[in-house]
Amino acid sequence: MAADPHIHVDAQLGGQVASRRILASAFGLAADLPPTVRTGCGRHVPRAMTSVRPESVTCLACRRFAQHAHSQLADQVESYGVMPGSPLSAGRAADAAAHHRDLARRFS
Repeated sequence: MAADPHIHVDAQLGGQVASRRILASAFGLAADLPPTVRTGCGRHVPRAMTSVRPESVTCLACRRFAQHAHSQLADQVESYGVMPGSPLSAGRAADAAAHHRDLARRFS
């Protein structure tokens, strides 16, 4: 079987990396990340063969996955800004939603 030459999207959209970074900055230590990840297209690949940057992703199935996931995330985040008692202001929610819509557009 030939090696997969494509760059994929982590099915968690890089969430483990972001969580690890937050924990490391808060507590000064962090667990090791798994060497492989499940991708948007359903494969398991080395973490080094994934990217969160749309310009780097070459797997078409992963690009479609990321486009859909970021679109859904934009809708969710935007709704948080209008919920009563939300710690996220409408303006910040709109900014975050715009960021995810831009990512979705770049993945298309």
